[in-house]
Amino acid sequence: MDYVWQVEQLIALALQEDLGSGDVATEALIASSQMATARWYAKATGIVSGLGVALRVFQTLDPAIEMQVRIAEGQSVTVGQEIVSFQGNFKALLMGERTALNFAQRMSGIATSTRAFVDAIGNLPTRLLDTRKTAPGHRLLDKQAVRDGGGTNHRMGLYDLAMIKDNHIAAAGGIRQAVALVRKSMPAYLRIEVETSCLKEVQEALEAKADIIMLDNMPLEAMREAVKLIDGRALTEASGNVTRERVRAIAETGVDFVSTGAITHSVQALDISMKLEVHNV
Repeated sequence: MDYVWQVEQLIALALQEDLGSGDVATEALIASSQMATARWYAKATGIVSGLGVALRVFQTLDPAIEMQVRIAEGQSVTVGQEIVSFQGNFKALLMGERTALNFAQRMSGIATSTRAFVDAIGNLPTRLLDTRKTAPGHRLLDKQAVRDGGGTNHRMGLYDLAMIKDNHIAAAGGIRQAVALVRKSMPAYLRIEVETSCLKEVQEALEAKADIIMLDNMPLEAMREAVKLIDGRALTEASGNVTRERVRAIAETGVDFVSTGAITHSVQALDISMKLEVHNV
């Protein structure tokens, strides 16, 4: 699906949800010709994301609105710092304020959470992955925010990587059967990942020639043994009970990836305020 088209559709839906038939207070009080500057300030420390989406919100209401970035996406911001300013029609800035902030605050919250996990992993080669536990309709933006936070995107959906999980395995009669059936029906360029919960299943996934082997909810020692057993013959992903406090210990087992849904499904929005300066006519 085209990225720009999907984001534009999401912005249009969000504006319609908020504006409805019109902003009654702004329409009554603000002249159509009045210009202003809107400045965004951080009210918490975090990682910036979503400025481009915010600009598109404002430009949907007034294509002439311009943006001047002070803190770029993917960069850290501290309390009180100016992040960005928007210049243009006063009405458009007021009408788009909440929608633009909703997008950017959520995305910045995801980027901030992601960076905390990435920093906890530190200098180890293990990469942090996101999951499909995103807000419905926001997956492209949630995953962009993960990238801004220094994380790596896992599959976008059910169509770009074959993830064989416990229910699939049960339906097929085993890991080998499941991998063989999926490989027979899917395009050759797509990779196959198999969810495993013990060393016996890891061995079966290896014999089935899975591209990626997920070590799901395994104790740390079992993960270390699994990494030794796999010995580079497949990529490894640790999943389940991944917290910021535990993520480095998981990475120290030698897995290639650690995945967590917490960075997107339990996001705390970054607090940002908007201050308006009205231009003299």
